Amino acid sequence: MNIFRILGDVSHLLAIIILLLKIVKSKSCAGISGKSQILFALVFTTRYLDLFTNFISVYNTVMKVIFLICAYVTVYMIYVKFQKTFDSENDSFRLEFLLVPVTGLSFLENHSFTPLEILWTFSIYLESVAILPQLFMISKTGEAETITTHYLFFLGLYRALYIANWVWRYHTENFYDQIAVVSGVVQTIFYCDFFYLYVTK
Repeated sequence: MNIFRILGDVSHLLAIIILLLKIVKSKSCAGISGKSQILFALVFTTRYLDLFTNFISVYNTVMKVIFLICAYVTVYMIYVKFQKTFDSENDSFRLEFLLVPVTGLSFLENHSFTPLEILWTFSIYLESVAILPQLFMISKTGEAETITTHYLFFLGLYRALYIANWVWRYHTENFYDQIAVVSGVVQTIFYCDFFYLYVTK
C-alpha cells in the first residue's frame, strides 16, 4: 500500500466526518441528499463484504469498519434523528435510474462472475454516480450552504489522491484496473461539477 492510497483513505474519511460533525453541530441535515448518502452506504456495504472472508491487514479492516459505521450513522441522522430538517421534497432523484443500469453493468463487465466480485464491481460503478442525487438537489434548490467547502475539498482531494495511487501502482507494479480507473474518472468529473455548483450557487 502506498502513501497516495493511505492519504486518499484519510481524506475520504475526513470528508465524511466533517459532514457528520456539521449535521450534529447544526442539528440539521437541510441541503444534504439522503438518497446520495443511502447510495454511499450501499457502496460500502457491497464493497466490504470481504470483511467476512478475507483478512488483508488491521489497517484495511479498521478502515472498512469505520467507513461502514460512518455511512450508516449519516443515514440515521438524516432519516431518523434530524428527519424534520430533511428536505425530502427536493431530494427527489429517482434512484432506479442509477441502480438498474449499474446492476446490469456489474453483471456484464466484471473481473470474474462470482457473487463477491459482482458486488465489488457494483460498488465501484455505483460510487461513480452516487453523488448525482446531491447534484440534482443543489441544482433544483439553488442552495448549497449546508455542504461545507471543507467537505468538498476533502472529497476532491480523495479523488485526486486515488488517481495518483493508480498512476503509482501502474508505474511501480505494472497494475492497472480498468473498471476502477474508468469509474474513478467518471466520479472525479461529477465531483468537479459538484464543486462548480457549490461555487456558483
